[in-house]
Amino acid sequence: MRGSVFVALDVESAQEALSLVAALGDECMAYKVGLQTLVEAGPDIVRQLIARRKKVFLDLKSHEIPSSVAGAVRAAGKLGASMVTVHASGGSAVLKSAVETSLPFPGLQVLALTVITSLGDADLPEIGLKPDVKEQVLRLAKLAVSCGCHGVVASPHEAAMLAGELPRGTRIVVPGIQLNTPTGGDQARFASPEYAKAAGATDIVVGRAVAKAVNPQSAYRMVASAFER
Repeated sequence: MRGSVFVALDVESAQEALSLVAALGDECMAYKVGLQTLVEAGPDIVRQLIARRKKVFLDLKSHEIPSSVAGAVRAAGKLGASMVTVHASGGSAVLKSAVETSLPFPGLQVLALTVITSLGDADLPEIGLKPDVKEQVLRLAKLAVSCGCHGVVASPHEAAMLAGELPRGTRIVVPGIQLNTPTGGDQARFASPEYAKAAGATDIVVGRAVAKAVNPQSAYRMVASAFER
């Protein structure tokens, strides 16, 4: 399985997003478009990226009733996205609906989001769960795979566990990647690209470490080199 280093376009306008894309040039061919950019710039930002032959990970984090999630997945497929996220905690009906809806779009993979990286063990009881992130991640990941999802999204700290438990060929997409940074900002579970690779990540997502760098292209090269070596 060929993995990718996705750069997160968490920005306030299409102009800002495309400026970063231009700065990275042909070095980076894969981008994550999240909720902020999608709301600020609209779906045309996805079309513009695809017109530039970029791979787009559309991070919708859909957590709705099955018919609404199916509509979002269908829209992602029509835009030409390569990956789209759905919350695994939506349950099997939601996950199966997402996967079934993706079938007419052979280039689209459905990823199940397990536990967002801003949550740690101590945060889970607040939402009615046992204080054990790894247990929750594994439970949701197994559910997602049983429903036909192509992969899961989890932090670097669960990647090794998932690589050992999930079927071969399952994508393990890891956000929260930092580069020479002592803090993950609002992310409680983060790591370096080397750590993610060694743990079993198939793909990684890097945001501020590249987007806010003095030289984004140089920062991207460092991340890509560390992950691909």
